[in-house]
Amino acid sequence: MEKLRCLIVDDETDIRELLAMTLDRMDIETYSASGIEEAKTLLKQRNYALCLTDMQMADGTGLDLVKHITEFHTGLPVAVLTAHASAENAVSALKLGAFDYLTKPISLKQLRPLIEFAVKLSTQPQANLTNTLDMIGESEPIQCVRTMIAKLARSQAPVYVSGESGSGKELAAKLIHLNSSRRDGAFIAVNCGAIPENLMESEFFGYKKGSFTGANQDKEGMFQAANGGTLFLDEVADLPLPMQVKLLRAIQEKKVRMVGGTHEEAVDVRIISATHKNLSEMMDAGLFRQDLYYRLNVIQLKMPSLRDRSSDIPLLATLLLSRQCASLNIAMPKIEDAALAYMKKLPFPGNVRELENMLERALAMCDGNIITIDDLMNDDEFRLNGNKKPSFDPDQTLEISLSDYLEDIEKRAIIKALNKANNNKTAAAKLLGVSFRTLRYRLAKLGLSKDEDVDLEDDAESDVQP
Repeated sequence: MEKLRCLIVDDETDIRELLAMTLDRMDIETYSASGIEEAKTLLKQRNYALCLTDMQMADGTGLDLVKHITEFHTGLPVAVLTAHASAENAVSALKLGAFDYLTKPISLKQLRPLIEFAVKLSTQPQANLTNTLDMIGESEPIQCVRTMIAKLARSQAPVYVSGESGSGKELAAKLIHLNSSRRDGAFIAVNCGAIPENLMESEFFGYKKGSFTGANQDKEGMFQAANGGTLFLDEVADLPLPMQVKLLRAIQEKKVRMVGGTHEEAVDVRIISATHKNLSEMMDAGLFRQDLYYRLNVIQLKMPSLRDRSSDIPLLATLLLSRQCASLNIAMPKIEDAALAYMKKLPFPGNVRELENMLERALAMCDGNIITIDDLMNDDEFRLNGNKKPSFDPDQTLEISLSDYLEDIEKRAIIKALNKANNNKTAAAKLLGVSFRTLRYRLAKLGLSKDEDVDLEDDAESDVQP
C-alpha cells in the first residue's frame, strides 16, 4: 500500500522538523516548503493526504495557499497554523475552505487527532458515506440542503444551522456528522434552553469530586463526551452571556477545565449550533456576543420552511405515516387526494414536526382505511369551519383556490359568532370553541380586525375580561 504523504509549509525550520517527526511516527511521509511558491511547486509534483501551513510567510499567507489548494487541488484537506491570539485568521481560513486550524505553540494532543481525521477524510471511499437522502424531498430547496451537507461533511469548520422550529435542524446536524470523518465518534445533542443556568458550566465541562455539594465523584461534561465527535448546541441563543464567554474560550483554545479542576484538558470537538431565533438581531441588541457569533457562524446552513417546499409534503406525509404505522404494527391507511391537497395549502408554522403531529392525530381519528380532511383538522380548525368538512375535489376545476374557499368559510363562521355575541370577542371565542388569542390571530390574518398589531400583555388581559 502506498505511503501517505503530508506537505508541511512553514518558514521556521524547528516547526517543520517537529511536525515531520510527529508525522513520521504515524507512518506518514513528509515534504517541506519554507514558502508559498515552493509549496505550489511541490503540490504539482505528487499527491498528498494533508497539507499543514503556517499563516505568515515571507512570500504570502496561509490564506493564499488555502485559496490555491481549494481552486487547483480540490479534496486535499489543508489545516492552518495560527498565532495564539489570531482567532480572526482561523475563522477566515475556515471560511475559505480550510479543513481545520491549530494555534501555536502546537500541542501534540491536538495535532494527532487532526492528522487522523484528515487522513481518514482523504482515504475514505465516497461510496461508504451515509446517504443524505434521509433529508426527504425532491424540491429545489431541499436538494440544495443535501448538496451543502455533503460539502460541510468534508470540513471541521463550525456550522450554524438556521431555520424555523421543526424544519429539521438537528437532522441536518446528524447528517453532517454521519458523513464526516468523525462519524465513528459520538454525536452529542444538547438543548441549551433546557439547562438551568447554575448547572451550565458543570454540564458542559464536567466537574471534580467535592467541587460543590452533591459532587460525590468526577463527572465528564458534554465536551468530554463529544471528544472525537460532534457537539450539537440546539437553541444556542438561550445561553446566558457569562456562559457564552466560557463557550467561546473552549472553542478557540480547544481546551476545557472541569468545575473544581486545576488544569485544562485538550478536547477535539466539532461544534454545530442551531436556533430558530435571529442571532444577528440578538447580537445587535447586546444579547449575544459578537465574537461568539462569528466563531459559531463560520458556515451557515439555512433550513427551508415546509411551506417553501410544499411539493415535498405528499412524499413526507407518506413516509412519516408509514413510520408511525410500522411502530404501531398496523396497516397503513391511504391518504385521500383531497387531504394531500389540503395539507399542501397549510402554512405549517411548526414545519415537519407539525406535519408529523397532524398525521399522528389523523391516524388515531381515521377509520383505519383512509385519512380524510376531517381526520387532519384539529378541534379549532374544525369548529371554525362550522363542524363541516370542506368539499374539495382536486380533479374538479374550481373558481377559487382551496385556501380562499376555506378562508371564506372561516370568515362567515367568525362574523356569525361576533354578531351573536354583540361583537364581544371573548364571548365569540367561547361560541367558536377557541381561545381568545386564536380568535384574535385569525381576525388579524383574515383582515377582519382593525387593530392587527396586538401586544402580548393586551392579549393576556383580554383573556380574563368578563
